[in-house]
Amino acid sequence: MSQYVAKATALAKTLTALASPPLKEFWKYAKVELSPPLPGDFLKLQKSLKESTKNLKTNVKASGGRLGQVTVREAWLNVLVTVEIVSWFYMGEVIGRRHFVGYKV
Repeated sequence: MSQYVAKATALAKTLTALASPPLKEFWKYAKVELSPPLPGDFLKLQKSLKESTKNLKTNVKASGGRLGQVTVREAWLNVLVTVEIVSWFYMGEVIGRRHFVGYKV
């Protein structure tokens, strides 16, 4: 019986030695990435949103009605990209349901 205890103790020591470097790295990143946002983060977000809306307004004014000047090639590429995005969305829905038609109730 003491042999099994010794082997189990040795195995536990080996596992902790092998697992400690990845766990240290995980906790290092988890402390930063998984922490809740601070009030200062919301202020930064609000400022960046204001700047981006200003940039959007200036870009729309600078384009001067560019939407009416889209070539057929550009319009066709936009349609293909949109169809691809919608197709991947629906394929994800089917994979998530694990059934092709509707949800199993």
